[in-house]
Amino acid sequence: MTISLSAPTLWIGTYAGGGGEGAYPLIAAGTAYVAGVPYRDAQNASFGTYSPRFDVHYLVDERDEGAIGIHRWDGDRWIPLGRVDTGGGAPCHVALDMTQSCVAVAHYASGSVALYRLDPASGLPIGLPAVYANSGSGPNPERQRSPHAHWVGFGLDNRFLYVADLGTDAVLAFAFDAEQGRLAAPVIAFSAVPGSGPRHLLFHARHPRSAYLACELTSEIVALDVFGARLHGRKTLSTLPDDWHGANIVAHIGANAAGDRLYVSNRGHDSIAVFALNAEGELTLLQHVLSGGASPRFFLLLENEARMVVAHERDHRVTMLDIMPDGTLTPTDIAVTVPGAAFALLATPPDAR
Repeated sequence: MTISLSAPTLWIGTYAGGGGEGAYPLIAAGTAYVAGVPYRDAQNASFGTYSPRFDVHYLVDERDEGAIGIHRWDGDRWIPLGRVDTGGGAPCHVALDMTQSCVAVAHYASGSVALYRLDPASGLPIGLPAVYANSGSGPNPERQRSPHAHWVGFGLDNRFLYVADLGTDAVLAFAFDAEQGRLAAPVIAFSAVPGSGPRHLLFHARHPRSAYLACELTSEIVALDVFGARLHGRKTLSTLPDDWHGANIVAHIGANAAGDRLYVSNRGHDSIAVFALNAEGELTLLQHVLSGGASPRFFLLLENEARMVVAHERDHRVTMLDIMPDGTLTPTDIAVTVPGAAFALLATPPDAR
């Protein structure tokens, strides 16, 4: 499916604290792009996910008393369908299970995870969420005084819900019942190096026996073996050049559809690290490329367009990198000012679905 970036289908979620007034469309203006009029019902949309089953977007509202907004794009405008509290502070990540029967949310501030069942007709959350609050801390006094759930997601077999907790240096696994929308008591799936700060975890269908953990505080990627609920560390690689000695924290991790390239954003070095993934799921560093702005918090791969869209939180800028045939990246001169830029999403027109 080819999506033309000349149509206003590419949107940037923003933080209100950075001056953002909602989600902004990026609209082609000749060979450049400009930010259009924001959709103001999507405040603090720092992450989101799309459900093909229900044709709706679930966007977090990352505030102290957080919420999820449920939205539909009809090709010309956004339609707000509902909004529910998530039962925790600063919801920063959201994920659907494989059947799209439940939606889970990670809360950075409260260190908790919430699970909602979805109405099978509308996709709207129903009832009260199941909420689990973690406990513990880590050795970093500035970032790990308490739990900070930063990522939530379901394993490829839909049997477990995983949570990456930056504050406790752990990945938790909950046995998951999709039909009942229930979670069992968690187990520690993986204990990361103390002070490493697990941020995002990646599963990929092309590598079902592996997972990849981005550790924010140590700027490392850990390749993991998957054994049911448990994750066993296999190899750890830095996301930084050997000669870099400045401050850096990792942000987003993603992989291409073929599963042979993995990308990680560095905030501080302000780069994207590109890794090769071989058939066995082993990582090899290929490249560091400047992202074109300060603090690349999130990137979106548009493989049909051979583009990576990067949202830079610190200098309120969205840039685009070209994806080369070998999966490496090349900077472009495309840069758009978007206040509070935090996240990028595609809102696909109905005739392109």
